[in-house]
Amino acid sequence: MNKDDFKNRAGRYISQTTGYKAFIPANLPPEPSIIFEPELYNLLSNADRAIGRLDGITFHHPSCFSISMFILSEMYARKEAVMSSQIEGTQASLIDIFDSELTGERSKDVEEVINYIKATEQGINLLKKLPVSIRLIKEIHNTLLRGVRGSTKSPGEFRKSQNWIGIPGSTLSTASYVPPPPHEMMQALDKLEKFIHTEDELPVLIKNALIHAQFEMIHPFLDGNGRIGRLLIVLFLLERGVLNHPMLYLSYFFKKNRQEYYDRLTNIHKNGDWEGWIKFFLKGVCEVSTQAVETAGKIMDLQDRDKEQLIEDPKAIMLLNILFQQPLITVQDVKGKMSVSDSSARRLINKLVDKAILVETTGYQRNRRFIYSDYFDILREGTEL
Repeated sequence: MNKDDFKNRAGRYISQTTGYKAFIPANLPPEPSIIFEPELYNLLSNADRAIGRLDGITFHHPSCFSISMFILSEMYARKEAVMSSQIEGTQASLIDIFDSELTGERSKDVEEVINYIKATEQGINLLKKLPVSIRLIKEIHNTLLRGVRGSTKSPGEFRKSQNWIGIPGSTLSTASYVPPPPHEMMQALDKLEKFIHTEDELPVLIKNALIHAQFEMIHPFLDGNGRIGRLLIVLFLLERGVLNHPMLYLSYFFKKNRQEYYDRLTNIHKNGDWEGWIKFFLKGVCEVSTQAVETAGKIMDLQDRDKEQLIEDPKAIMLLNILFQQPLITVQDVKGKMSVSDSSARRLINKLVDKAILVETTGYQRNRRFIYSDYFDILREGTEL
């Protein structure tokens, strides 16, 4: 194999009838095959161990009030929605999401994040009856863009026109990347779906890395490709049984290393460098898995600490349990969720304020809001604008 064989192994730029060049992805797996040299093997081994530790976590303390995997999965879905949307320029933070869930008031940016959360939940539920497939991708894309910025760009439908990536004002001729035109795009999608469903000897994490990058190179939608592509990562791992709970989201790593993320993807179609991308992807899996395990440990320690402070008051412990699902709360919320009187709700909140578990956020005497600040500080890591 010569140098050009490796350079073109991801595909080729082909001149179109109107004069511009578009990238036509090659079939997966790459040919020549992925080079499994020692560094890649070590990264794969580390990533496998890290994701195994993450999926092996059990949150079942002897106490019946122990935080559940379901609650943590919900919180991680919110974090992922915030960070993946921020990569695309959405200006919404995690506290904005909790605030909107409390008040029902939503900015346009918050609506985009809420749609991402809904698309995540929908994708996970669809896996019960559908494999990761073109049909599933179109359904979650429809949810992602419904009623928000991008809603005029054919939600749930693959593009029928040429798109491109570049700085504002760029054209097809000056774009930094031009994905395949519609007729080539559909062929590439069909081949990607076949690759997803094919049983082969590729390690699941490496196959996952290939799928994400190939989807981004195909760029089948007019909007939302990055978010859908990142969501496919966790959906594929769930489908393959590598994860039993949706706790591994790579947007934290991609956001933190945003320029390298884009550079690694670019280097695939420019130079055929699949290995560089795969190594970057595996480092992300290892880092994010390790961080998720550490975060879960911090949350469990926090729960044990604060439960100990309230051990003589079952009602206060019930409120603490609610706060792990909804860390931002009002007196009216406590009344409704616990079916208690106004005075009882205030007593419980004041007790948690006195214990420095809850912190009042408004400074007002009326319509006050309280946040479980230590818990929220753990959750929000990486979600700051």
